[in-house]
Amino acid sequence: MEKNHSLSYQKGLSLFNKLHGGQAGEQLVNNLKDVCPDFVNMTIEWAIDGIMARPGLDLLTREYLLIASCTTLGYAVPQLKAHIDAALKLGGTKEQIVEVILQMLFYAGGAATSNALGVAKEMFKTTNG
Repeated sequence: MEKNHSLSYQKGLSLFNKLHGGQAGEQLVNNLKDVCPDFVNMTIEWAIDGIMARPGLDLLTREYLLIASCTTLGYAVPQLKAHIDAALKLGGTKEQIVEVILQMLFYAGGAATSNALGVAKEMFKTTNG
């Protein structure tokens, strides 16, 4: 990557490494570097520094919201894994993550909720959550 990134990129990259460094989120973003480096830059600058770093909600609450959103979408499995990783890294518990997913039952449906619980089970094994 280029060395002369914006301050927003540098701040976003620092937070990104805190949340996803060495985990599923980093792998997800790195897989796109060769295809579309601009998408990676936008993710770091806009999603991480522009949204995740905003005041008003703590990072763990934001991760729980993202877990809920990925559950409701039903097809965002790599992203769900990344956000479960990040929540655990921030001190979230297995029980809290399960409750976030279960809360989506009536909005996401049984299949999406069941599948997300299966992903969580897999992530708990790999991350010792």
